[in-house]
Amino acid sequence: MYKSMMIDEFEQLEKRNELAIVDVREEDEYVSGHIKGSKNMALSQLQETATSLDKTKPYYIICHSGGRSQMASEYFASLGYDVTNVMGGMSAWRGEVVDGL
Repeated sequence: MYKSMMIDEFEQLEKRNELAIVDVREEDEYVSGHIKGSKNMALSQLQETATSLDKTKPYYIICHSGGRSQMASEYFASLGYDVTNVMGGMSAWRGEVVDGL
């Protein structure tokens, strides 16, 4: 089972803590703007990359608007990861965005 939180709550938490954020958008979307420090793991490649995460850490899963991050959160949770789906995604994010990899 995974948790969910609205973007407003996530933004407040992110301001106070260094979070492990996984951005599940495709690489071209990630490169065009993402949260500093987030790790790009495209939803289309999760079966190959998911096991690279540390099961002892909580992760916050984000995409463009929340649909792909919900699917990714379900998948990560089925593998035993502690994940929270960030609803609203990057389309609602009001914080700093960085370009590139």
